[in-house]
Amino acid sequence: MKRNLKILVLAVLMAATSCSFTTKKFDDPNKDKLLIDLITYVLSQGHYDAKEINDDFSEKVYKHYIASLDPSKRFFYKEDIEEFEKYKLLIDDEINNKELNFFDLTYSKLEKRNEEAKRLYTEILAEPFDFSKEEDFVADGDDLDYVTSKSELKERWRKQLKFSTLINYYDLKEDEKNKKENDPDYTMKSDEELEKKARETTRNSLSEYFDLTDDLERKDYFSVFINAVVEEFDPHTYYFAPRDKDRFDIQMSGKIEGIGARLQKKNDDITIMDVISGGPAWKSEELDAGDVILKVKQENENEPVNISGMRLDDAVDLIKGPKGSKVTLTVRKKLLGNIEQVTLTRDLVELEETYAKTAMVDKDGKHYGIINLPKFYFDMEDYNSRNAASDMRKDIIELKEQGMDGLVVDLRNNGGGSLKTVVDIAGLFIEKGPIVQVKSNGERKEVLNDEDSEIVWDGPLVILVNELSASAS
Repeated sequence: MKRNLKILVLAVLMAATSCSFTTKKFDDPNKDKLLIDLITYVLSQGHYDAKEINDDFSEKVYKHYIASLDPSKRFFYKEDIEEFEKYKLLIDDEINNKELNFFDLTYSKLEKRNEEAKRLYTEILAEPFDFSKEEDFVADGDDLDYVTSKSELKERWRKQLKFSTLINYYDLKEDEKNKKENDPDYTMKSDEELEKKARETTRNSLSEYFDLTDDLERKDYFSVFINAVVEEFDPHTYYFAPRDKDRFDIQMSGKIEGIGARLQKKNDDITIMDVISGGPAWKSEELDAGDVILKVKQENENEPVNISGMRLDDAVDLIKGPKGSKVTLTVRKKLLGNIEQVTLTRDLVELEETYAKTAMVDKDGKHYGIINLPKFYFDMEDYNSRNAASDMRKDIIELKEQGMDGLVVDLRNNGGGSLKTVVDIAGLFIEKGPIVQVKSNGERKEVLNDEDSEIVWDGPLVILVNELSASAS
């Protein structure tokens, strides 16, 4: 018991430390060292399948991490890998000594190679491709060696870009054929025009990709490194950085406080991708998909903040906020391009795609209820609020009232969620009894039981799962 309490205290300390990383001083190496020290201690002492952090562990972390940074082998040179390999059996020592030399080396090198790659793709896409020339292209990075020269790297990028452009070219060519078939008077574009347009499409895709990577900071890559460490314990162990944890909580609860709009960053513009039905933006009828948000002003501030070119996460942090608070957005409208100011009162927005969906199917005179459950959702701050178990109970009762003869529960692509919710859902089908056993490192098994004697459905039942049904499902 004392041992478990000690691990729990460390976990709480780790969470508190992580929360402080949302400040501008997140990149303080001392905090990084503390974080990895706490994580590895908790895992080595409390993980169900605790592993010794030794040379073998170090080598596996090394391979996982390097593959995560450059899976296609289009950034690092062979000389970079040779430099990294000096640390292949030293990562365990660095963890124990609270050193980050290996991570710092890979991060600085990747930053440099990213800048070189941006220049390469721009040069390559400035010239047309010859699609009449037959060439081989290897898409799987596992089948490639690291390059030894800049010319070799440029050739690798050229083939990748030619392949991507050829796909775009084919689609454009098919569109032209369809237009001609539908309209015999249509003048088809030349192959040269289509090749140029295909290259522009490829260039735009690469520009968007590098816009995203430019927004990544040291802390983002440090999360990649930490996960290379924790996933060596088992593939279901994962570290959430503070922002990732916030996203996970939103996905699990299906609720967020804000204006009710999904945003994306494109060419330095923060653009509304989708307006969520029922949210403040939707109710106002003043915002539409495609509108660009230029500035954000809080109700207690005099001057708005210009968010053009800002990291998407930082812009989202400014726009969302507690229920009842007001925010004024300066928006460039999609259709006319006029600039408008829109003031919204933030509210609780529900993301309907999170929640269970029901339908009734009639076949051979029988009525079959179908419940699709995307995840075992719940609110970490208030379990008694809306969750998968309470929704399932309500949905089954409604289907029974419609004369349901059999029930299908669709858990395909359900990646899991709350274990308590699973127990509560299983309890809807049995009077009482054990549902699942939980075992911690070195501890006795804990049996989670259904304590509620109510049976909501005891008729024919089918559960659908697939290869993406995991964890709780």
